[in-house]
Amino acid sequence: MNWKQAYRSFYYQGAPEPPDPDLLVGETALLTIDIQNTYLKTADDPEERARWAPFQQRMRETVIPTTRDLQARFRAKGMDVLHARIACQLEDGRDRSLSQKKPGWNYLLLPKDQEDSQIVPELTPKPGEIVVTKTTDSALTGTNLRLTLQNMGIRNVIMCGIFTDQCVSSTVRSLADESFNVIVVEDCCAAGTEELHLRELEIINMIYCHVLSSRELIQIMAL
Repeated sequence: MNWKQAYRSFYYQGAPEPPDPDLLVGETALLTIDIQNTYLKTADDPEERARWAPFQQRMRETVIPTTRDLQARFRAKGMDVLHARIACQLEDGRDRSLSQKKPGWNYLLLPKDQEDSQIVPELTPKPGEIVVTKTTDSALTGTNLRLTLQNMGIRNVIMCGIFTDQCVSSTVRSLADESFNVIVVEDCCAAGTEELHLRELEIINMIYCHVLSSRELIQIMAL
């Protein structure tokens, strides 16, 4: 099954197959969301370490190397590679959005200069590449990314990153609402579990974006 039939939710069962996207070089950019050091740290607690082991394995064996390869292919064609990360400007995090202040797993205090808030070494931005810093789930909310993309003439945004059901999904929806064409690269994304990852892809596919594998994208774009 290819991308035209895969990841279909209840709403799109039986819908016509979409045409191949028209991803012109000057109008298409790659955006990677939140692949930061804090999410690749190994938990001290053995139970937590075991619970997150599948995610860690997917990140190290699939998401990071595949994203790195895709970034290299975009750069080789002279296409824009952009990055977004979660980080607050103030050490005490008063500038964070409410969702990042609530107690629980999503409580995030990542001052911008701390090691935990930096993008993982394998995906370090190249000199001159745009990096947006956000204290929200969506990379458009509270940043100038929408205006930046429009000023650059970008109409199509290719998405990689984590977490599929949180910051990736929020950014996809924001981009779609601003009338960008969005493609989510399935093997360049991850959620806490495979079930959450796949379910969210079904939810956002065909209405907010199209979901493709890196292999399908490379073939369509001749990367």
